[in-house]
Amino acid sequence: MKSTVETLNPTRAKLTIEVPFEDLKPTLDAAYREIAKQVNVPGFRRGKVPPAVIDRQVGRGAVLDQAINEAVPAYYVEALKEHDLTPLAQPEIEVTKFEDNDVLEFTAEVDVQPEITLPDYSGLAVEVDDVVVTDAEVESQLQSLRERFATLNEVDRAAAEGDFVSIDLVARRDGEVVEGGEVSGFSYRVGRGDMLPGIDEALIGLSAGEDKTFVSQLLGGELEGQDVDVTVTVGSVKEQDLPELDEEFAQTASEFDTVEELTADVRSRLEQGKVAEQAAQARDAVLEKLLDLTDVPVPDGLVAEQLQGRRAEVEQQLSWAGMSLQDYLDNQSQTEDEFDAELEKQVRDGVAAQFILDTIAKKEQIGVEQEELSEHLWRRAQQSGQDPNEFVKHMVEHNHIPEMVAEVVRGKALASVVEGATITDASGRRVELAGSEPDADTDTDTE
Repeated sequence: MKSTVETLNPTRAKLTIEVPFEDLKPTLDAAYREIAKQVNVPGFRRGKVPPAVIDRQVGRGAVLDQAINEAVPAYYVEALKEHDLTPLAQPEIEVTKFEDNDVLEFTAEVDVQPEITLPDYSGLAVEVDDVVVTDAEVESQLQSLRERFATLNEVDRAAAEGDFVSIDLVARRDGEVVEGGEVSGFSYRVGRGDMLPGIDEALIGLSAGEDKTFVSQLLGGELEGQDVDVTVTVGSVKEQDLPELDEEFAQTASEFDTVEELTADVRSRLEQGKVAEQAAQARDAVLEKLLDLTDVPVPDGLVAEQLQGRRAEVEQQLSWAGMSLQDYLDNQSQTEDEFDAELEKQVRDGVAAQFILDTIAKKEQIGVEQEELSEHLWRRAQQSGQDPNEFVKHMVEHNHIPEMVAEVVRGKALASVVEGATITDASGRRVELAGSEPDADTDTDTE
């Protein structure tokens, strides 16, 4: 086999591959064996039909076509390896020359990962936030803990913010009950703000047995986003009775004997969380700096494909939350063009980041151990809320393991750059992140 490569642009290459006819003999023999299994020729057992008979009965052309279909992908992959090219999409293949007993010639145009000139990434300087835990944050955590052990007592008064109410809801349009627009005995905390628009304002001041009708918009169904008349009836009003923050509570709610010990533990856990956030911020800052310092061409076709998938993913997530894309844009005071431009930048930066990290990994000869891959798969399963065994089975069956390996490699490449970076907090103190968990997420969210 002889192959040449022509660079059409930084992210697209054209391979021209020539294969001498004698090199096709194994593929031709395999084609004859396969066709022999499929044809019935009197006097010969299935699978034992000689090539000469197949040529007469089926035609030599059919054998050559099957041989080409088998040979072209294999020689294409061989040429990619020979020229050290990483394809990013399916190739456009054209057989330009082939006759019986003559050379096979074909071309393959494909988007490829570009060659990148890396900057000097040793000792990159980035700044992160200080690790500060405020008294208010500690108090908020302690308050949440008290609420977990609170009791609800029914009261004979009007509902106020923070109360728990049992309610019935009926949504009507033009006097007719909307399909699926009735709810009975639903427990809701006044002021939580995650139900129909206007529900909190309607509930405040209502006592058990009282009702109020207000105009709201449905969050789903055929009338999603349209005005309907909603009648809410209060069945009961309960207030939350919080336990005192004392030694008895500390011993009930934790393994600690005193409030001081419990408070110190809460503060320590908050600090650990802030340190983890600081590490993530450092990784993001290092990745952003790498993007700023590196010229990375990105193929438009790959961006368009990923952009379509990302937009569909966003719309699905919004749908699960009971919102349309237009509702989200209205809440963000953003036009659809602005949204698309921002999403495209995120996709382009994400692809460019992958190219940079792949190049660093190649330069540093970063590999993946089986234990690292297993740990990554387990972590991804946890993130998606799936059983680890089922997740791994799905990855194997759908040939996603190479993608998982690439994620681990990129995470290790980024971690190595972060470990060598000069990181300071806002107060000018040096931050050491050696040994921090690699993060394979190369999305660059600019929100």
